[in-house]
Amino acid sequence: MDIRELAVPDSYVLDLVPHGDTRGRFTEWYRTDILSEVLGYEFTLAQANHSVSTRGALRGVHFALVPPGQAKYVYCAVGKVLDVTVDIRVGSPTFGMHDAVVLDSETPRAVYLSEGLGHAFVSLADSSSVTYLVSTLYSPGKEFGIDPLDPALALPWPTDLDLTFSPKDRAAPSLDEAVAQGLLPSMEQCAARYAELRGLSVR
Repeated sequence: MDIRELAVPDSYVLDLVPHGDTRGRFTEWYRTDILSEVLGYEFTLAQANHSVSTRGALRGVHFALVPPGQAKYVYCAVGKVLDVTVDIRVGSPTFGMHDAVVLDSETPRAVYLSEGLGHAFVSLADSSSVTYLVSTLYSPGKEFGIDPLDPALALPWPTDLDLTFSPKDRAAPSLDEAVAQGLLPSMEQCAARYAELRGLSVR
C-alpha cells in the first residue's frame, strides 16, 4: 500500500495492492497502522456507509461542521467513480482548490479526507458501489453541502455524462454563499481539531 498527499492538504490517496490467483482477487483496502503513521493520530471509525449509483449520479459536495467534523475513507469496490476533494476551510492557503482521483474496481485505491474538507463523487459506470468509513455519526443538523456545479469551484465533472443530483445537493448554496452564511469551517478550527486528535493519540 502506497500513500501520498493530494493537492488539497490533509487529504490522501492510497494505492492498494491486489493479490490474485485462480480463485479471484483479495485486497486489503484499509490499514489503520499505515494511515495513522501518516496522520499522526488514529482514524476513529464511527459509521460505515455504502452507496450504489447509476452512471452520471453525482453526490456532494458534502461537509460537516468542525468541531468535530467528519473524516472519510472512501473506496470503490465495484464500478468506477471520479472522487473529488475540495478545500472549503476558510483561511486555508488552498481555499477553493480541489483534487480528483479515479476510484475503480480494476485498479483499487482509496481516498482519505480529514475533517473540514468537502467531498463529492460522480459515478462513471452503472451500479458503482462506494463504501466510505466516517469518523462521526450522521448528524443532519451539522452536515451541509455546496453546489457541485458552482462555477467558482470549476470541478472536473465529465462533460459526456447526463448528471443527476438529489434535490438537496442541487439546491445547495455556492461557495461564496456558504461563506456569507457562515456555514464553512475555518482553517483555525480544523488545525485545532487535528492537534486535538494528535494529542488524544499520545495519551
